[in-house]
Amino acid sequence: MKKMYENNVIEIEKAVVFCPIEDEKEKTFQFAEIERLCTSANLQVEKIFYQNIKAFNPRTIVGEGKLEEIKTFVKENDIDVLVVDFKLTGSQLRNLTSELQIKVLDRILLIIDIFALNAKSNEGKIEVKLAQNKYLLTRLSSMQGSFGRFGGTGAGMRGPGETKLELDRRKLESEIISLEKEIKKIKISREQNRQARKKSNIKSVVIGGYTNAGKSSLFNLLTKDDIFVKDKLFATLDTTCRRMFLGEDKYCTLTDTVGFISKLPHELVESFSSTLEEIKTADLVLHVVDVSDENYERNIEITNEILDNIGATKNRLVVLNKSDLLKKPVEIKPNEIIFSVKKKTNLERLKEKIKEKLFG
Repeated sequence: MKKMYENNVIEIEKAVVFCPIEDEKEKTFQFAEIERLCTSANLQVEKIFYQNIKAFNPRTIVGEGKLEEIKTFVKENDIDVLVVDFKLTGSQLRNLTSELQIKVLDRILLIIDIFALNAKSNEGKIEVKLAQNKYLLTRLSSMQGSFGRFGGTGAGMRGPGETKLELDRRKLESEIISLEKEIKKIKISREQNRQARKKSNIKSVVIGGYTNAGKSSLFNLLTKDDIFVKDKLFATLDTTCRRMFLGEDKYCTLTDTVGFISKLPHELVESFSSTLEEIKTADLVLHVVDVSDENYERNIEITNEILDNIGATKNRLVVLNKSDLLKKPVEIKPNEIIFSVKKKTNLERLKEKIKEKLFG
């Protein structure tokens, strides 16, 4: 049923996905995105089921006929997890768990789980734990006991330190207050660092963009650093800041941040507010895009929407990365530069563009 990879002792769980479809035109994009999310959470997707959102069943979100179809497939294929690409209530999670007798994750819990897998620093772990606790607190009364019968490991069960989630309201509320205090301290420390940079007249550049577009690889290339890079969603959660030389006695700070995704959960935006502050206060945003992705224009829209919502500067430069993987030419707009981290295509031109954007 479950595969173990001895090198990293990674447990791969078999999953099915249910996608409520609101717009037929978005279906291909939605399927590709949720499958990549599942892969990043060590889930092997066996099948994707979908249904028009108009067939919504308030009890389980899944229509009765479709639920029976999923139930049959789950039994016949020894499935471990159902992933629902939607924000579920606690009672919907509990009802689906009861119907299928397997673990059920909604979109929010899946993304939080990926964050839990990838949080390395103390700050990242605090932010993930806060997101987990806020998610659980709003669903406590209706999902009590939903996960316990499936053990305390695997997708949805992970957290900083691999601790089992405690479903106790008072404990959660107390933890949330404590974690928010820690986040506040981090925010104060970051603000002090920003003020010190301002006094030194050092311009700040932040790398942002859709997750897995090559942000960390670009950061390493521009700063000659060696931060963790992996071909999976949200591989980098921890904010890293370095000094970057632009030539002609010009310097700036360059910061790598967490990637974005469509329908970024509110719980994560709130919990990672100290990280997102770096983007809000930057002088320039390097908006990195995987131009080889057939949905790259949609990814640009998603990132711009998030940047606008968090109040990021309009001073942005779109870096169309992974151009070495392009199979056909693409239109380059005035505020865009074609680039390849792998081939170092247009590296000096990119530095010139950054310099222009910062110093005129």
